[in-house]
Amino acid sequence: METKFHGRGIVEIIDDNLLIKEADDMFTLFWINDCSTILLRKEHFVDDFFNLSTGIAGEILQKFSTYRMRMAIIGDFENIKSKALNDFIYESNKTRRILFVKTLEDALKIFE
Repeated sequence: METKFHGRGIVEIIDDNLLIKEADDMFTLFWINDCSTILLRKEHFVDDFFNLSTGIAGEILQKFSTYRMRMAIIGDFENIKSKALNDFIYESNKTRRILFVKTLEDALKIFE
């Protein structure tokens, strides 16, 4: 798996073939990379992650809160039509555990 380290336990996943389907996939990434913060692209997640009715995003957020891990999902989230997903992104960004940001630089400013 291709990664880039940004110091202080922050790892960016740059592998184009990664696809996260469930919460256990996230824990594997943390375990393999021995980090406390992981940076991923929006494309690393199955589409169902962004469909809140599947429960995937909620399950991941709950585990991140429990284990005090942090993650940034980097991508364009400005044109989302789902009010529920927009609300989820807003609340997640307030907790600073799971961030939805436009750029890598935005994530690093918050986590470093």
